[in-house]
Amino acid sequence: IHISHNTNRLIISTLPKISPPARADATFKVTMVPGDGVGPELMTAVKEVFKAGDVPVEFEEFHLSEVQNMASDEKLEQVLTSMKTNKVAMKGKIHTPMEFKGELASYEMRLRRKLDLFANVVHVNSLPGYSTRHNNLDLVIIREQTEGEYSSLEHESVTGVIECLKIITRDKSRRIAKFAFDYATKKGRSKVTAVHKANIMKLGDGLFLQSCAEIAQLYPKIKYETIIIDNCCMQLVQNPYQFDVLVMPNLYGNIIDNLAAGLVGGAGVVPGESYSAEYAVFETGARHPFAQAVGRNIANPTAMLLSAANMLRHLNLEYHSQMVSDAVKRVIKQGKVRTRDLGGYSTTGDFVRAVVENLRHQPIN
Repeated sequence: IHISHNTNRLIISTLPKISPPARADATFKVTMVPGDGVGPELMTAVKEVFKAGDVPVEFEEFHLSEVQNMASDEKLEQVLTSMKTNKVAMKGKIHTPMEFKGELASYEMRLRRKLDLFANVVHVNSLPGYSTRHNNLDLVIIREQTEGEYSSLEHESVTGVIECLKIITRDKSRRIAKFAFDYATKKGRSKVTAVHKANIMKLGDGLFLQSCAEIAQLYPKIKYETIIIDNCCMQLVQNPYQFDVLVMPNLYGNIIDNLAAGLVGGAGVVPGESYSAEYAVFETGARHPFAQAVGRNIANPTAMLLSAANMLRHLNLEYHSQMVSDAVKRVIKQGKVRTRDLGGYSTTGDFVRAVVENLRHQPIN
């Protein structure tokens, strides 16, 4: 019996015991973009765990980095071609330099737009065995990530005056709202909350809010609420249990998913994924390069490994997905091997070895 609860919801469901497949019917090709910072180290962790678990996945690896001068239109096209062929990818954070070098749109943003990866999903879930101020958290942040403030439309109208355009469209607002309500329906969740600042941005966020309300009418069994972004931040810190699924425009989502990750242990433990109608990209939920940890063997691979497990579930490799996910959660629950961000002294390698040792244990109940 699996019990997931917070102050608003108690779900009891029977999880079937999944037997290992007799053989792999196929090997799945997946595009891998390690990215910057500790991304390559996290991807190495994934590959080591997959190898130990006989996971039938073959990675096509591409290096795309603006800060390491490993980015070009040609490299971007190679990545896009691979992703369009494979339909599924794992990606680290592609760091965007602060300096303006003539191109406003980062390679990260261009990648999202080319593939129309409009929906970013971050599942913020407390890890058994790791206690925080708010335990037993279970909420989902859904972010529209192809427009809004990240539209890369800026210009200097007159000397010393910069205008940045925030683009909100009815079609994309309705699309992300429908995605959120479909997600809530599929996952058995009861409430969707739209996050906005329509009291100030009456037209832009007003359109987003109106679009969400229109879609909400099509889902009478799902409770619909709205909340202003600044109040949402405060409420998440004070009483996050009141939330279930939150849907929001681009910038707000970038802020909220990082804040929410901090509630359960930080950026190192929260997985994430991005979807278009055709493609799925799996990554960490809070996107940080952790440049200060590069090469020191101290990065926490939990988020990337859980994201990899989610990818396996997306590929219908349920046994392998549960095997990887359970092994990671078992290591966290045992509490003997913890990286520095979780208050321990273990290395990335220590954590990966512990996960590998736990791969063949019985599923967690």
